[in-house]
Amino acid sequence: MKTNNATSHTEFIALMAALMSVTALSIDALLPALDVIGIAIHTDTPADNQLLITMIFLGLGVGPLVFGPLSDAIGRKPSVYMGFALFIGASFICIYSESLLWMVIGRILQGVGLSAPRTVCIAIIRDLFSGDYMARIMSFVTVVFLLIPIVAPAMGKFVLDVYNWQGIFYVQIVISLVVALWFWWRQRETLLPEKRIPFSTDRIMRGFSETLRHKQTMGYTLISGFIVGSFLVYLSTSQQIFENIYDLENEFPYIFAGLAIAIGLAIFLNASFVVRFGMKRMVSTSIYGFFAVSILYVLLFSLNTHPPIAILLAFFSLQFFCIGFLFGNLRALAMEPLGHIAGIAAAITGLISTLMAVPISTFIGRFVIDSTLPLFIGFSVCSLISIGILWWVNRPEKVNAEA
Repeated sequence: MKTNNATSHTEFIALMAALMSVTALSIDALLPALDVIGIAIHTDTPADNQLLITMIFLGLGVGPLVFGPLSDAIGRKPSVYMGFALFIGASFICIYSESLLWMVIGRILQGVGLSAPRTVCIAIIRDLFSGDYMARIMSFVTVVFLLIPIVAPAMGKFVLDVYNWQGIFYVQIVISLVVALWFWWRQRETLLPEKRIPFSTDRIMRGFSETLRHKQTMGYTLISGFIVGSFLVYLSTSQQIFENIYDLENEFPYIFAGLAIAIGLAIFLNASFVVRFGMKRMVSTSIYGFFAVSILYVLLFSLNTHPPIAILLAFFSLQFFCIGFLFGNLRALAMEPLGHIAGIAAAITGLISTLMAVPISTFIGRFVIDSTLPLFIGFSVCSLISIGILWWVNRPEKVNAEA
């Protein structure tokens, strides 16, 4: 792999992680302030506050449909600059919002803007790597990226206590400017002019057609939609669970950080395991583990709305440990057959999985009121469906082997 002459392999990983980390910061730093923002913009229920988290994902799903093919047409770097500019403008909409409607609009536009660095990051990695080694690089990037969820809630609470909730958005703006400057200075353009493809709606439609024809791509994209959807339920309800149900307001940032470490550990281990065992085995093992843990919780605590916090955290840790092996591998498996249209493929697969995840999480999240049981029922259903899709994806290989 060759990056900018002044950019080392380690710095490349850190820079790609930074591009993705602004997204995590924009989500996780806001978690401790959801109730305060809800009061300021006059929301009616805690479920309405969840929209501040889920709606940014809607933007993240729709945005790549523009920035994916745009990055294939004008290059990776200009697309990132345009995305950051939109994100900063949307952040000011959030800062001055006085109603749920305007806050939701701002969060959706934030997601659209952040979809540019998020999508282009994946396309750059796909420009430079392929196969299991691509999954290895994505694992390292995600490990660094996960440092943000570990510290973001604590940072958000600190800013909230010292300043106000608007200050959290100002911090996001400053960090996005720093990352954009770093990207401009140190990362070379990875898409050469002769390999660029003009932007057109016809190309988007052809990209959709080609993506839909690849069984492997569609199968792993659908699985990603269910897994991300189930995880997004936790993400949007975590503040409600730990602060309102378990009355752990001060401890919430540290609990969130500890659970993020469980995901980070799995992703770190995946960087070694994926080369030894392969992406497909890692995905299948992790999905079965995810289902087993969730269904065990449902069986043990279906009559107990409030299991002890230590037990709840143990189950969450096991769930997220399994999820850590899924995120990067599912995306890499979906992208593998489509390296020649990496930008549009990343956009379409991201759009499909996110448009699945947002309604799944919104629906399940409405049932998480005074118990975590609906959350684990959602985990169980999503993982069971994923197992069925996995069987469908692998079925042709088994038939050929028998023949």
